[in-house]
Amino acid sequence: MKLTILGGGGFRVPLVYGALLTDRAEGRVTEVVLHDLDAGRLSAVARVLAEQAAGVPDAPAVTATTDLDEALTGADFVFSAIRVGGLEGRANDERVALAEGVLGQETVGAGGIAYGLRTVPVAVDIARRVARLAPDAWVINFTNPAGLVTEAMSRHLGDRVIGICDSPVGLGRRIARVLGGNPKEAWIDYVGLNHLGWVRGLHIEGRDELPRLLADPDLLGSFEEGKLFGVDWLQSLGAIPNEYLHYYYFNREAVRAYQQAEKTRGAFLRDQQAHFYEAVTDPGARALETWGRTRAEREATYMSENRETAGAGERDADDLSGGYEKVALALMRAIARDERTTLILNVRNRSTLSVLDGEAVIEVPCLVDANGAHPVAVAPLPDHATGLVCAVKAVEREVLAAAESGSRTTAVKAFALHPLVDSVNVARRLVEGYTEVHPGLAYLK
Repeated sequence: MKLTILGGGGFRVPLVYGALLTDRAEGRVTEVVLHDLDAGRLSAVARVLAEQAAGVPDAPAVTATTDLDEALTGADFVFSAIRVGGLEGRANDERVALAEGVLGQETVGAGGIAYGLRTVPVAVDIARRVARLAPDAWVINFTNPAGLVTEAMSRHLGDRVIGICDSPVGLGRRIARVLGGNPKEAWIDYVGLNHLGWVRGLHIEGRDELPRLLADPDLLGSFEEGKLFGVDWLQSLGAIPNEYLHYYYFNREAVRAYQQAEKTRGAFLRDQQAHFYEAVTDPGARALETWGRTRAEREATYMSENRETAGAGERDADDLSGGYEKVALALMRAIARDERTTLILNVRNRSTLSVLDGEAVIEVPCLVDANGAHPVAVAPLPDHATGLVCAVKAVEREVLAAAESGSRTTAVKAFALHPLVDSVNVARRLVEGYTEVHPGLAYLK
C-alpha cells in the first residue's frame, strides 16, 4: 500500500513513520513517498526516517520528490500536512495581528483567517490533482486550519477527505485517566468545530462519569484543562472545552501574554526548526537524536503563554508523547482493512448538527469502516456553544468565498465577523497588513 505525505519535509513526519514501523499486519503500508517543495528539508527528514528504520525488518520503503504529480500518482492514502508560507508566514501572521491588539494564533482569530486565506487555494489545487491522479485515494488532512481546509477539499473530494486533530483525543484521554477509566474503552461525547469543541460526557462501561468529575473540585483541578480554565468556569459550563477555547474565554489575557512574550510561537518554532535542519546537514550528526531533542522542547513549550497566564504550570509528562499520528494510523487501518473503530474526526455534517448545513465540516465522534467516516448523532449544543460555532463557521465560509473569488472585500468581511476581531477598521488594517507581508495573498483584489 502506498502512502504519500505532502509536506514530507515537515518536522512531524517522523511521528507518522514511527507509527507505521509498529504495524506488522497484512495490508500495511509498504511504500512511503515524501513530497515537499524544499529538497533540503526532504533530505533532512529522510535521514531521520532512515535511522528510525535501522534494524526494523521490512520497514516501509521511503522515497522523496519535489514533483507533486509524481507523488500523488497511484497513492492509496494521502496525508496532507502542508504549511503554506512556512513558519516565517506563521510568525508574520502573529506579528501583524498582535500589532492591532488581536490574537494571531495559527488557527484561531485573525492569524487563523490569514493562514486559511493562504492555504485554501493550494489545498484546492491538491484536491483537484488527487481527484485526477489518484481518484480512489483517501486524503487525511493534517493541514491547519484543519476544519476549514478539510471543508475546502471536500468540495472536490466529497467524503474521501477526512480531517484529523489530536486535541480532542488528548482531552478525552486526560479526562478518562483522571476518572480511573481506560481511555481506549471510553466513549467521548464531543462536538463542535476543529479547535472549538466541548466534551459534554464521558461514558465508561455505559455510565456517564463527567458529572462526577464536575462535582469534585479537587479532581477537576488536577489535570490540564482544569488548571487552564479554572474549576469554577468549568462547573459553570457543565462541560470541558477544548484547550483552544482558552483563546476565546480568556482572550484579553492571552493577547497580553503573547504581546509580552520574548518571541511569538511561530518565531520560536521558525528559529528552533531552522537550527534542526541546519544541524542534520552535518554528515556526522545523529539525525534521529537531534530530532527527538528538538521535538521534546517543542512539546514542552506548547501553549506555554496560556498556561503561564492561568498559573497552570508545566505540561504533564503523559501529554508530551504526541498523538495525531496514532489517530491517522487508526483511521487508515479502519478504512483499508475494515477494522471498525470510533474516532473524533473532521467530516461533513450531514444532519448531525441541525444548526449547520450538511456540507459544513464539523468535529465529532465517527464510526469508521471501509466506506469511510460516518458522524454519530449528537445532542444539540447549548446556546452559548451554538453561538460560537455558528459565528466561526460563518467566518470560515467567508474565507472560502474570498479564496474562490479573490475578493478583498470578502476577506475584510471574514476578519470583521470573527468574534475575536473587535472592529471593522481593524479588519481592514489586518487585510492591508497581511497582503503586505504575504506574497501568497496577492490574489486578493
